[in-house]
Amino acid sequence: MNGKTPASTISAKLGDFIRDGDSRVKRIKRSNGIYYYYLTKNEKEIDLELLNQNNKDIEEKEVQIVKSKVYEERDLHKLLSSYLKNSDTYSKTIFHEQSNGKDSNQIWTHPDIIGIKFLNLQSKISQNFLKSINRVDTFKLSSYELKREINSDSELKKAYFQAVSNSSWANYGYLVAFEFSDSLKEEMTRLNQSFGIGIIELNANPYQSKVLFPAVYRELDFKTIDKLCKINREFERFIEQTEKILTASEKYVSGVEKELDEFCDRYFLNDTEIEKYCKEKNIPSEK
Repeated sequence: MNGKTPASTISAKLGDFIRDGDSRVKRIKRSNGIYYYYLTKNEKEIDLELLNQNNKDIEEKEVQIVKSKVYEERDLHKLLSSYLKNSDTYSKTIFHEQSNGKDSNQIWTHPDIIGIKFLNLQSKISQNFLKSINRVDTFKLSSYELKREINSDSELKKAYFQAVSNSSWANYGYLVAFEFSDSLKEEMTRLNQSFGIGIIELNANPYQSKVLFPAVYRELDFKTIDKLCKINREFERFIEQTEKILTASEKYVSGVEKELDEFCDRYFLNDTEIEKYCKEKNIPSEK
């Protein structure tokens, strides 16, 4: 048999034997349509039950491999919120589908996640002094565009400019992905230098996530903040909670901070929670 696919040629020939009623050959069918052939005279020496079990093991492993790659973009939000919380940043997911209006381009208006970090001065006097001079300097607002994976130049550009569009209102803008192709480092460097959006590589252990490129600071765009407050109630509530902390008297600060924490996204409390979550969501621990 000199065919280009000898295994397929032999399989076809053996199939002909069985269809022609040749009792010298038998076969076992797997669920995916592949057959295992054996000689009838050796049937007693073959553990058919074990062979069938091996088939099931192989099929289960194949299904497992497929499942290990299946996780949703929003499954990553809790990893990002835990990473941000570890750096003293409160974060909140903004669902663009919950916004008012029928604009099909709202995904280019809304960030996936917003975050705020307060400047924690040790002295109460210095805190009050800074507030009295300029409240904007007491906190920094950030915007995050989150993707599962970015593997090509075109995917990178689309995601990056979506982050540019969605973060125009914030002090800092970031593009975050669970997986970046190594071939994109040069283009990421160019985009970061040109437009100032930072890039974060998320890890299944959120505390091992990395800022690949830092974001450039910008002044807040209050017109865009006002627009987002009008069309998305959760964004408005986040800004409202921020304002409460900035204007609260000293005896009420801890209470409003707790209120903000309860409003924001949930985050992991320990490594066991992280491992269990990643296993349930099929998020690979090794990339």
